[in-house]
Amino acid sequence: MTRESPRRPAAFLCALGAAALLGACGSSNVRDVARDEYTSQSGRDRVRGRLTGQDDGIVLRPEDAATGGAGLGVNAYLWRATLDTLAFMPLASADPFGGVIITDWYSPPGAGAERFKATAYVMGRQLRSDGVRISIFRQIRQGQNWVDAVVAPATGAELEDRVLARARELRSQSGVAGR
Repeated sequence: MTRESPRRPAAFLCALGAAALLGACGSSNVRDVARDEYTSQSGRDRVRGRLTGQDDGIVLRPEDAATGGAGLGVNAYLWRATLDTLAFMPLASADPFGGVIITDWYSPPGAGAERFKATAYVMGRQLRSDGVRISIFRQIRQGQNWVDAVVAPATGAELEDRVLARARELRSQSGVAGR
C-alpha cells in the first residue's frame, strides 16, 4: 500500500460531506409560483385571461388574423375557442407557442365515480376545420383506485366541433370575417 491510500477515503468523505452540506442549504419552503396561480379560482381566471387576451395579454387585431395572433405560435381564434370550450375543466397546463392545452381531472356533478381529462392540440396558424384535435381520457373508480375506461369516439369530435363554432364566432366578432 502506498502512503496516499489513507488520504483518498478521507478526501472522498470530505467531498461527500461538502456535497451534503451544500444540498442542505436549499430551502424546503420553495414555492412553485406558477402552480400556485392555479390553486385559486381567481388565479385560474387571471392565467386564463392572460392566455386568452382578456387582460391585455393577447389582443386580437385585424392584422393579427392572418398570422394567427400576436405572440402566439398557433391561430389565436382556435386557441381562445379551445380555452373557452374546455373552461368547465380545471386547467393544468397551456402552451400557446406549441398549441397544447392539458386539463386536470374533472368529475361532473353527480358522477363521483367517473372523471375526465382532456388534451387539446391547436395545430397551425390558420383557422381551418382540421386545426384542432382533442383527446378525452376517462377513468372510473373501482374500489380505491381509478381505472382507465373507454371514451365514446364521438366525444372528442363533438368538442372539436364546439371549438370550431366558437372560433368562427370570435372571428366574426373581431370584424375580420371578410378578409
